[in-house]
Amino acid sequence: MAEEHSQHEIEKDEARKRYEFKKSLERLEEKEGSGTELISLYIPPDKQIYDVTAQLRDEYGQCANIKSKQTRSNVQSALSSILARLKYFKNPPPNGMAVFCGAINVGGDKTDLESIIVEPPEVIQTYSYRCSSTFELEPLKAMLDDKYVYGLLVLDRREAYWGFLRGTHIEPINGTHSTVPGKQRKGGQSSVRFERLRLIAIHDFYSKVGERASAAFLAEPNFFEKFKGVLIGGPMPTKEEFAAGNFLHHEVQKRIIGLFDSSYTNEFGLRELVDNAQEALRGVGIMDEKAEMSRFFKELIKENGAAAYGEDSVRLNLEAGAVDTLLLSEKLRKVRLTLNCRNCGYEEVKTVKIEAGKKAKDLPFGYCPKCQSPLALSKEADIIDELTELADASNTRVEIISEDFEEGAMLYSAFGGIAAVLRYPTGM
Repeated sequence: MAEEHSQHEIEKDEARKRYEFKKSLERLEEKEGSGTELISLYIPPDKQIYDVTAQLRDEYGQCANIKSKQTRSNVQSALSSILARLKYFKNPPPNGMAVFCGAINVGGDKTDLESIIVEPPEVIQTYSYRCSSTFELEPLKAMLDDKYVYGLLVLDRREAYWGFLRGTHIEPINGTHSTVPGKQRKGGQSSVRFERLRLIAIHDFYSKVGERASAAFLAEPNFFEKFKGVLIGGPMPTKEEFAAGNFLHHEVQKRIIGLFDSSYTNEFGLRELVDNAQEALRGVGIMDEKAEMSRFFKELIKENGAAAYGEDSVRLNLEAGAVDTLLLSEKLRKVRLTLNCRNCGYEEVKTVKIEAGKKAKDLPFGYCPKCQSPLALSKEADIIDELTELADASNTRVEIISEDFEEGAMLYSAFGGIAAVLRYPTGM
């Protein structure tokens, strides 16, 4: 039990780090500069800091060739800021570092020099320096890709479809239809000849499916490191015939995890296959999240079920210590604000949605209902941080749910991204 609890804590921590990392990339993606004034600098862990500073000083000298006085000044300011920040590093962090700096457009022809250092969740492999009107984020975005990938294939003798399972996301790729004749033969053909032609057509169809599906799976970058295996779905005996016939490329064939019943053999069949392969996929992110959402829905439909949803209801249950598992959508982008009136001391707390790249201080806060003075921001907290703090106080499990599967998307669209499985029904 202690080992299971420890593993769950590790997974929870990883989900939280992924959420924070994804949010920080969204903020960086929204930032824009004029011309080529924004600097993106990627430093791998084995790169010497003094080599980096030497190159940046050289770049500073090269700025003299920039014709636009404003662009020249902004780029030099950004380089000076980066050099000042790097003085605090003897060596790069274990995974390296990404530095983003430049004059950010803040509206009204005004700019604000920002310098942001990101320590990535994975090792930066190559050194790069780039100036553009936006920050170069592709190397960091690639780190959000799931470490392991599963191939999915569903087929019967009429059609087939294949795709990938990446963490919690099912990605359909392509499909094909067969020309296998039905079991009823045409007049003038002997039953033996008809059956022989039909078996040839089935073999040709299996060969085509194996070739095309294998090509898609083998095209996966880092196939040998990331590709965990293939799940095959379909009716009996089709899937058994296909698996036994070695129609897949030998590197894919030896990675077959199992065969599972599936009544659909189109794009929807990929979802059915994943659902039916739960035992084989136990421990994979999507199955854990599906299990948590399934618990919530089971309680929700009961007459006096132990479930709650919506911020107000869930908050009341958290404060009462009644929440067993808190379910939060990875898509939540809200902040909890404490506003006060500096004139009469009035205070209010509210939750507001905030767009990527925006800051709480830039939001309109309104006026005091007592004296009509402008309200001022005194405290802010990310809604996930704030609710997690409440959960920790009563030993409540917290699950951050992705929206890459149907139930996860429903958590955000139908329940506002906040729900809970309770320890007991409360009616709140």
